Amino acid sequence: MGQTRSSISPQVIMMGLDSAGKTTLLARVLTGKVVDTSPTIGFNVGNLDLDKKTSLTVWDVGGQKSMRSNWRLFLDDCKALVFVVDSSDPGRLPEAQKALKKVLSDEKLHGVPLMVLANKNDLPNAMNIQEVSTQLDLPSCNDRSWEIQACSALKGLGIHQAFTSVSTLIKKS
Repeated sequence: MGQTRSSISPQVIMMGLDSAGKTTLLARVLTGKVVDTSPTIGFNVGNLDLDKKTSLTVWDVGGQKSMRSNWRLFLDDCKALVFVVDSSDPGRLPEAQKALKKVLSDEKLHGVPLMVLANKNDLPNAMNIQEVSTQLDLPSCNDRSWEIQACSALKGLGIHQAFTSVSTLIKKS
């Protein structure tokens, strides 16, 4: 008997501080277009077909300070966490690191793979992934698989590859 594809796609939760570009990323990967966005109050969700056999359900959760206490409510059945940072705004990386550490400490995310997207990489003075990785203290995440990739939601660079890597991380976990 052959394997059939599950009718339910793995749940991927995308979080990060406000203005990191999560909604633009989701819209770009789902539609291929840049759309005007406004701050997300609550969440956006979409089904991303990577190929004929692989799809992911991606949840884009609002990142305003007032929303972050609700992040834990989105973690049930999470198979991978995508954490988006604005790589052109080094001043907010300590805040991003604190938010990331807090969400990763939730028991529902124990062992769940992490993909960090260093968005806005096309902007002048954007930090490279090594600098972002150090600022977020990613090397200390030794309780899960993790990757970091540079991307640009506006230019569409690196996004599809990143979600393909997310799918691979899920399959390995």
